[in-house]
Amino acid sequence: MFFNLEPRRRQQPFLLLQSSTAQSCIGIIPQLLGDAKGHALLFCLLHSSLLSLQAPHVQTYDLLDNVPGYSDNYVDPRQRIQAAVENAPSGPLDFIIDSVDTLSSDIASVSETYKFLHELMVLIRERSSPSRLIIHALSPSPLLPLLAQPGFSPSLTQVISHPPSLLIHLSTEYLTLPPPLSPEAKFWGIFMPVSERGEESERLIFGAGGEGTGDNDELVLEVIVRGDAEGLRRRGVDRTLQGWSLTRGTCPLAEMSALKSLWSRNVAEPTVVDPTQNISFNLNLTASQQNSRAQVPLPYVHEGKLVEKQPPASAAIFYDPDSADDLDDDDPDEDLDI
Repeated sequence: MFFNLEPRRRQQPFLLLQSSTAQSCIGIIPQLLGDAKGHALLFCLLHSSLLSLQAPHVQTYDLLDNVPGYSDNYVDPRQRIQAAVENAPSGPLDFIIDSVDTLSSDIASVSETYKFLHELMVLIRERSSPSRLIIHALSPSPLLPLLAQPGFSPSLTQVISHPPSLLIHLSTEYLTLPPPLSPEAKFWGIFMPVSERGEESERLIFGAGGEGTGDNDELVLEVIVRGDAEGLRRRGVDRTLQGWSLTRGTCPLAEMSALKSLWSRNVAEPTVVDPTQNISFNLNLTASQQNSRAQVPLPYVHEGKLVEKQPPASAAIFYDPDSADDLDDDDPDEDLDI
């Protein structure tokens, strides 16, 4: 497989692709279609670049101009999408919607959009495996937390795109490198709250010292896998990081040109500074001086002898009278008439 997000599991029936303003993952859709095992239906509501895909097993639907209130021949996109699924040839089917936020805008209701997508999910599950519903969403989106819930699909593969500069930022500001260079618990404890703040990545890209645009050739994919192809939560939730390249597909993070600096940083051996250098006198000993020094007996009282334990003596107070002390045996109060 040229593009495999789940190398150790069977293919999930629901794949949620999540882009952001700082980094888009639209570039992986052509590779997903190229890797499809059966017929594929692609509905384009946002990105016109997907219309140029040419493959015998891919059927593309152009809904870019189907805008409510602006198109003379506007048709509810739900009708076209559901009809396309029902009339698709038998066998495995990949069904892609780009993007679900545009679909929700056309329907003008988040709840109605969720209900429609849930119906599509049921139709996809009724088809022969491996059939998939692939949804592309833009973060932040009110639909994302709803689609990621087990109520929509018990099994899920969620792919969140991040700019490589985010990992460089974490290594610089938080001194935390991606696994295996740092412990996973430490890395995810820092990475997750930072990555969920979208303004952090946007500042790295669009800020004063930013790149100005996300990298279309290389990006970092956060892959979250829940359950398996049958919808059973046998291993809970797995969260990993993968690199992605336009020319190579998925690749290890260490092989990404944007992140090679993180792996090529060799920790220099600490330099031992000689305190006796650059001084006007010599503090070093010659060989004869070191030999003479070694022959000097150490002034230890008990050297080479075993110290015997003495029994503890009873406590006593010894007092040496001072010359000014007036000590006598007479009664000091004898002159009192008592």
